[in-house]
Amino acid sequence: MVSWGFSMGGRRLRGELQATNISDIIEVMKNLFLVRIRLSTYFIFIFISMTVVSLFLPKAKFDSAALTLFSVNSFLYGFYIAPILSAQKTRIEEMHKIVRAEANAVFALMIAVKRLPDGARERLGVLVREYLSLCIRQRKAAEGEEKYEEIISYCIAYGGESPEAVADILDKVVANQKNRTDFSMQIANKVYSNEWMVMLVLFGVTLSFILLLDTGENVIFRVLAALVSTGLTMLVVILVKMSTLTHKKAKQIWDPYKRLLETNFYRID
Repeated sequence: MVSWGFSMGGRRLRGELQATNISDIIEVMKNLFLVRIRLSTYFIFIFISMTVVSLFLPKAKFDSAALTLFSVNSFLYGFYIAPILSAQKTRIEEMHKIVRAEANAVFALMIAVKRLPDGARERLGVLVREYLSLCIRQRKAAEGEEKYEEIISYCIAYGGESPEAVADILDKVVANQKNRTDFSMQIANKVYSNEWMVMLVLFGVTLSFILLLDTGENVIFRVLAALVSTGLTMLVVILVKMSTLTHKKAKQIWDPYKRLLETNFYRID
């Protein structure tokens, strides 16, 4: 029985370590392909790849029915991906507004905190700093929730010499909860898996038609086909970056938080 217990414990430990290693590998790959590699680098690499494929891939002549299918598929691809791209762009813009609104709320909050006695001022200042640091570092839907609840709990349990001032701070903290709720909704509003499936099917069919289409021996037409293929692929890459908030515009969302910490809560931008 003892040996069986050790065996089960060992299997469980190996499973946890394996899961941890896999999650670490995924995080490293995500950081490499989505954060470190710029869109311009992707464009160059994809264009070179598509040019090579376009030049050497065997071509096929399509009849009118196949060309009609290609036209319909291309229309569906554009019709499907355009609103999704627009929605993700709007999502990032809304997150900019929400973070700036919360930064303004924290700025007003810290003005009130700096008027408190030393002990309360120091404690609340540390809690707010830790909360903002968590938001910047992790960028998840409910990140900093425990720290935010700790701020509320401290204000509720406060028994010092400035209860009215702390009550006013508590009102500001509670009012800011709307920004946190809106932010959590937006950060979770990614492209759904079923949308990815449909989009990738349409993308694959459209790309195949372009690369297989016989445009003759003229190299210019082959290069044009590579350019069109690159453009189609870049749309997908851009959408991935927007959905995962690794796009350049998305990386600037948390700048107001950073500015607050860098200036000791004196400036937002």
